[in-house]
Amino acid sequence: MSRRPTIADLATAAGVSVATVDRVLNQRHPVREGTAERVLRAAEAIGYHATTLLQQRLRGELPIRTFGFLLQKREVPFYQQLAVDLQAATAACAAVRGRPVVEFMEELSPATIVEALRRVGARVDALAVVSVDHPHVSEAIADLRRDGVPVFAVLTDLMAEDRAGYIGRDNRKEGRTAAWIVAKTARTPGKVGIIVGSHRYLCQETAEISFRSYFREHAPEFRLLEPLINLEDARIAREATHDLMARNPDLVGLYICGGGTEGVIEAARQETAHAPVAIVCNELTAKARAALIDGVLTAVISTPTALLAARAVEAMVRAVEMPAPEPPGQILVPFELYVSENI
Repeated sequence: MSRRPTIADLATAAGVSVATVDRVLNQRHPVREGTAERVLRAAEAIGYHATTLLQQRLRGELPIRTFGFLLQKREVPFYQQLAVDLQAATAACAAVRGRPVVEFMEELSPATIVEALRRVGARVDALAVVSVDHPHVSEAIADLRRDGVPVFAVLTDLMAEDRAGYIGRDNRKEGRTAAWIVAKTARTPGKVGIIVGSHRYLCQETAEISFRSYFREHAPEFRLLEPLINLEDARIAREATHDLMARNPDLVGLYICGGGTEGVIEAARQETAHAPVAIVCNELTAKARAALIDGVLTAVISTPTALLAARAVEAMVRAVEMPAPEPPGQILVPFELYVSENI
């Protein structure tokens, strides 16, 4: 039977004295917040028997903050995982007692997003949203700011002057990386297709512009086709991919800037008569992983959702707790790049 960790073990694990641990446990004298949190993290790591008491004493006096997260379609695996990570990041936040409110938007029109912003915004201290860029969305964000509710753009930035900030990938680097992969792995110079969800997603617009920019600078022998719109719908993406390959037997590359990857994968698997196409898409879902293994996809540019969630919650805490909010800015998380050999 393993020995139960003692207060001396906890002190060693936390890198503090036994007296300091005693002060934290019994609240005899105040200790610095960082020291107390270090003791708590050590207690959780070694399975100290009084961890629950520590959590209650250290966090019981922290302010309660409710954070809202408006994500897109519930059936999309990527958003399911992001929701889990946002809830976990809120619960793990040491600065406040966080309460997450996660809602999915099945209909992605600006009117629907505005309604969700106003409804959820009335219940939370700060809000993060994945949204198309639209004047009505900007107006709703401005109204919420006047009501004291900061709104962050997540995954795709917004032109709203009153947004509290943006947390997501560097879309310029993303588009140029996708272009580099297609240019280097295509069987020969030829036509390259692009599928976007909507140009109202600034992340996709930036990625497409950057994708084209790389080819102009470094691979002008390729011919880039006009983008097709899939409205973030896998069925439309599937039909668009079938159409592209049927009309362009010399298609050598395909870049999917937004969602709908499952439809592209399905179509590419069915187009067995077409010559191989270098395909780059977003987010490493189970179907994308299988497609990489089978050689259907060339590469996947993926978001580290746990890191994104942690950065989002940190930004929301700062926006709520700071007396004077910081000016809007960008918090960029590095994207992950997957090919068949590193999954």
